[in-house]
Amino acid sequence: MKTTETPAPLPAESGAPLTKSDTPPAPPPAEKKEGTVLNVFSHGVLVIWAIMVVMPLLWAVMTSFKDDRSIFSSPWSLPDSLHFDNWSRAWTEANMSDYFLNTVLVVGGSLIGTLVLGSMAAYVLARFDFPGNRFIYYLFIGGMSFPIMLALVPLFYVVNNMGLLNTIHGLILVYIAYSLPFTVFFLTAFFRTLPTSIAEAAFVDGASHSRTFFQIMLPMAKPGLVSVGIFNFLGQWNQYMLPTVLNTDPDKRVLTQGLVQLAVSQGYKGDWSGLFAGLVMAMLPVLAAYVIFQRQVVQGLTAGALK
Repeated sequence: MKTTETPAPLPAESGAPLTKSDTPPAPPPAEKKEGTVLNVFSHGVLVIWAIMVVMPLLWAVMTSFKDDRSIFSSPWSLPDSLHFDNWSRAWTEANMSDYFLNTVLVVGGSLIGTLVLGSMAAYVLARFDFPGNRFIYYLFIGGMSFPIMLALVPLFYVVNNMGLLNTIHGLILVYIAYSLPFTVFFLTAFFRTLPTSIAEAAFVDGASHSRTFFQIMLPMAKPGLVSVGIFNFLGQWNQYMLPTVLNTDPDKRVLTQGLVQLAVSQGYKGDWSGLFAGLVMAMLPVLAAYVIFQRQVVQGLTAGALK
């Protein structure tokens, strides 16, 4: 006696209603919930970090426009009126104008020298194979790990024997030597990512090595130059240890030395509004440089990974 088998259910025709058994199972909501929690946590950390960084800056700018009485009576309130005389007093009476000019001369000269010498050394180390190439490269890397505190005393005597103590150009040379290891390390890795076919085509057309470097390879390395230039600018603008040891002339002090002197003198005078005005003056160029070139910095840091 044969038994009749129950036929398998046919798939629902187009337009026919689907039953619960025909609908695909819904994906588990655990992954979506976990991703949402992670996004909320990461955004919360970023918000807290932004508040911790931005709030002191905004408070310093706000305090620079207050008078001394308002700074102590209502430190967290907005200024009742903008006291621009704080800025003029810090600029003229506290000699911030002289300190600012000396800093611009030192940092501008050292930044140009660092980028020119560093890019030339990095291009040779990245593009040419010669005996001692890797040894010289590792010497530059070793210079990055050498603590500047150990070199202050011998550096003082070397600069003094060369007749460069308490001079602008002596401080420029020291800044260049201080910034070269990181510059060469950064630009060597960047030059290795640039295509070699363009340089080879220039050599075929009769271009010399110097012309190929300055007219072809250096413009191609602009993102890397901007990035390392910003890092060097921040480090050299905020440098305090080297000018304190090598630049003891009061007329040739840089901005960091001037701020310390301003803090000491204004603290005795009780001119706290002038002190905050000088602090904001020293801070604004760094903020402006980062705001203007932040896109170039990100492009320079990611260019090697994207090529």
